[in-house]
Amino acid sequence: MSTSVSQPPPVPTPADTGHADLPVHVRRDLYETMVLSRTFEEAILREYHADKGPGFDIGKGLIPGEMHLSAGQEPVAAGVCAHLTQDDAVTATHRPHHFAVAHGVDLNRMTAEIFGRETGLGRGRGGHMHLFDPAVHFSCSGIIAEGYPPALGAAFAFKRRGTDAIAVAVTGEGAANQGAFHESLNLAALWNLPVVFVVEDNEWGISVPRSASTAVPSNADRAAGYGMPGVRVEGNDVEAVYAAAERAVTRARAGQGPSLVEVATLRLWGHFEGDAQGYRPDLDSLPGLDPLPRYEQRLREAGVLDDTAVEQVKRAATERVEAAVAFAKDSPVPDPADVHRYVFAEEQP
Repeated sequence: MSTSVSQPPPVPTPADTGHADLPVHVRRDLYETMVLSRTFEEAILREYHADKGPGFDIGKGLIPGEMHLSAGQEPVAAGVCAHLTQDDAVTATHRPHHFAVAHGVDLNRMTAEIFGRETGLGRGRGGHMHLFDPAVHFSCSGIIAEGYPPALGAAFAFKRRGTDAIAVAVTGEGAANQGAFHESLNLAALWNLPVVFVVEDNEWGISVPRSASTAVPSNADRAAGYGMPGVRVEGNDVEAVYAAAERAVTRARAGQGPSLVEVATLRLWGHFEGDAQGYRPDLDSLPGLDPLPRYEQRLREAGVLDDTAVEQVKRAATERVEAAVAFAKDSPVPDPADVHRYVFAEEQP
């Protein structure tokens, strides 16, 4: 007896990922999200390095520990999260701030968590790689590809409840070689789950270039092996990301199963703060590739922005971010006597 094997939808080419005639308010919203995210990262960068000396002691200062910032990758978060609601789940990576900002995580409590304060999302116990905000179904982890399996759990729950909520699982191109990546794609396709898998390809897995670690030129090609559509968005273009994400999100909400969207993006700063980046031959070219001024210029030429509008957006972002930093600094540090609290669930009196 012969059996037929269903074929996955064709993989779009980069030329298919554009979006024509986006409304002005959408383009303005994308820009505002990118500006807010960059403004936040610049403030965290400032506060992180303010008191790490003499020398560079990672344990010192108001923000101790490692710090992975997302400057340059804003188009991915802005373009994807523009299609989400607070009922949708997002699982992010160890470089999570841009997705947290774009998905509406409480900025004050997120900043307080990064500063290790009691008012933080995790009462200061988790730090910047372990941000959890149940109000908007957001989480992240310091373990690469860790967010993929939990996203399947959320998507499974949404499907069982009969809602149209979806899950978005984000990882980097280096994590696409992890078992959790492949297991998650397989199970999501098998169960037809409402998931959008997002791969941020910033070309560097810490200090290893993608070409030295991955056998295929695009992780989007791997989607076909699991019976789902995959697309790679080139150019770190927020409007192209918006278009690709729109199709994937619409498909998931309609019960048509998972999709994979890989975005060729850019890490402007080090893998972590303190990374000298001696392994990168492209450092001199990075400022000219910054997606934020490039998109701002594009919107100016289209008549969407002018000097006044740009100033308003940047001022509003600065005010929000500086208020969040002040909130964090004014918040208490956890009491050492409570070190064992919140490790396990506690019965309420």
